[in-house]
Parts: sequence; C-alpha cells; structure tokens
Amino acid sequence: MTGDKPHKRAPDGGVALAHLNGRVGLISRRVCLLGALGLGIAACQPIFRNHGYIPTDQDLQVLQVGVDSRESVEATVGRPAAEGVLNDEAWYYVQSRWRTIGAAAPVEITREVVAISFDSRGLVANIERFGLDQGRIVPLSRRITTTNIRGRGILAQMFGNIGRLNTAGMFQ
Repeated sequence: MTGDKPHKRAPDGGVALAHLNGRVGLISRRVCLLGALGLGIAACQPIFRNHGYIPTDQDLQVLQVGVDSRESVEATVGRPAAEGVLNDEAWYYVQSRWRTIGAAAPVEITREVVAISFDSRGLVANIERFGLDQGRIVPLSRRITTTNIRGRGILAQMFGNIGRLNTAGMFQ
C-alpha cells in the first residue's frame, strides 16, 4: 500500500460506490457533449421550402393557343396567384424553392414563372415558361416563338403598372 492513494470513500463508507459515481459523472458529461455536438451538426443541415404553384408540362400541353379561354384555363390548371395588374391580359404562375441553413437568412435557389397571355377576345395567345438564372429572367420554353407578351420583359410587365393606379373613384 505504499505509494497508493487512499480511495475516496462514499458517505456510507463504501469505496466501490464512490468509484462508480465518478465514472457515471464522466460518462454523463461525455453523453451531454456528444448530444450537444449532434444538435450542432443537425442545425447546420439545410432546410428546403417550396412556395407557389406552376402547372406541369402535361397540363400545359392540353391548352391550345387561340382555342382555350380564361375559363377553360382556370378549369384545366387553376387560377394563378398573380394576374396582370390592370388589364388582366396575362396570368402568372410562380414557384420558388428556398434554402435555409442554420440561423442564416433564407436564399432563393430556383424560381420558375409560367405566363399565359390572352388576346382581346379572352383566348390564349401565348404560353411561356421562365426561369431565374443569377437574377436574370431566362425563357425556358415558349408556345409561340414571337416576342414575349407585348414585347416587354416579364418583370416589366408585372411591375410596370405600379404607381399608375387611378384612385379617384376607388372610395366613392
């Protein structure tokens, strides 16, 4: 027993129980540390969210340019979340995919817009699909290969009427 350290004694005088309590404390600290590490790693996993709705290619193939009306488009693919601001000459279906990692702000990773334009008779004039590539609108497909709706870009059409509302008769 020379050179040996005296064993810690438990309150009841048992040496083995005190030794076991020390190991349990060490194990529980390791379990807590591993649990915190696991939660930290799980918090860094990306979370993806989808917003909006766009019709499928199969649904759009059913629509015929010059034949289908607003009512038949609504019956086939549903009513969109966005329409032309004042004149209802086009319907816009928008879908976005967002990624969030940890506490960082969400980042939009994809966006698709389907624009269905109507002529003066209310019949489908064009069906276009656009994507978002580094902040620029990129046409993915068009039913008619002429210029896009009224020769203006999609964002110009969607936001072109802001500030031009006539509010004189709105509150009468």
